[in-house]
Amino acid sequence: MIRSAAVFLALLLLLSSGAAALTVQDRYDLLEAFPELEVFDDTPFDGDLPAAGLSAPDLGVPSAILIEKETGNILFALNEREARPPASVTKVMTMLIVMDALDGGIIKLEDKVPVSAFAQNMGGSQVYMHEGEEYTVKDMLKAIVIASGNDASVAMAEYLAGSEETFVGRMNERAAELGMTDTVFKNCSGLPEDGHVTSARDIALMSRELLLKHPSIRDYTTIWMDSLRDGTFTLSNTNRLVRFYQGATGLKTGSTSLAKFCLSASAERDGMELVAVIMAADSSDIRFAAARKLLDFGFANYQLVSAYPDEVPKPVPVELGISPEVVPEVAAGSRLLVEKRQVRDLEKIVTLAESLKAPVQKGQKLGEITVKYDGQVLASIPITAADDVPRLTFWQIFKRMLGMFLMR
Repeated sequence: MIRSAAVFLALLLLLSSGAAALTVQDRYDLLEAFPELEVFDDTPFDGDLPAAGLSAPDLGVPSAILIEKETGNILFALNEREARPPASVTKVMTMLIVMDALDGGIIKLEDKVPVSAFAQNMGGSQVYMHEGEEYTVKDMLKAIVIASGNDASVAMAEYLAGSEETFVGRMNERAAELGMTDTVFKNCSGLPEDGHVTSARDIALMSRELLLKHPSIRDYTTIWMDSLRDGTFTLSNTNRLVRFYQGATGLKTGSTSLAKFCLSASAERDGMELVAVIMAADSSDIRFAAARKLLDFGFANYQLVSAYPDEVPKPVPVELGISPEVVPEVAAGSRLLVEKRQVRDLEKIVTLAESLKAPVQKGQKLGEITVKYDGQVLASIPITAADDVPRLTFWQIFKRMLGMFLMR
């Protein structure tokens, strides 16, 4: 009920003119807070992909990138290193640090997070939290991920780090750890601030880290509608792809008059997850259409394949080892990204040591699998020892020889 009234009021504001007209920034803030007001092509995805072909899609945006999550391979890039304001896509890093704390056992979903006066007065997209209120970490995450609440972002930052400033320091440290060299964070919400910038590439890096290290974030990023305050305040996801793109898994929208319309969009099909980042689109429709084009391009043309050979490598004999042989292994989940047209003609060549001398250490390289296409090497994956094989001692060798002699 409260949400419906707020939406009605926001609609009246958007339609206002003359002396009561809104600024451009006001309109961006309203659209971010109330995505229901946004005009969007709500045609559900019909399951048809464009024909495979590696011609780059025409996006109509100044900066974009498409990566595959597992390998980190870049499938498409356009001015991906240009530093630009990211608006609320900033919250991908906020989400990452919150999930680091959750999965690290530092906080729990049931913990109560207080709201300060500073958090209450953030402005922009918000869920209208008030000073003195308390919300669980779970509800804070829903407010941040689904509704892009600036108030919730700052409240979580203060809860985790004592102040937004200290939290932002951690954001920049985490960015450095991920190699996000085009990024400087000035706040945890994405509100306009001089020098608060990142790039499409860097957004892809932190989005990949979030999806890889914290798969449970999808419990929030895939929610279309939810609520707070015992169902009295409706949350509507600002990311329309969650409802209208097959396999969408997230991730975050953002828009201000300076940043224009930004998006980090992720989707998964047939065991492959892609991340498409759009920056500075001229409209919300353009950002979603561009993300769709990139994701369609990736799913139509690429596939993850196992690097594991068709025949399991045989154990390798070990001279003077406690065990007479060692089992070779390939790292679990060793997969590579290839063009779909290459899959049938891939060649996997196994090179393996004929024998080894003890001691053998677990993880020691025993050989490699070379994957080729049309004579070109696509990948080399090491084959390693699955276990330690210590060397026999003098007395162990003596006992073994004695046993062999007595059995004659």
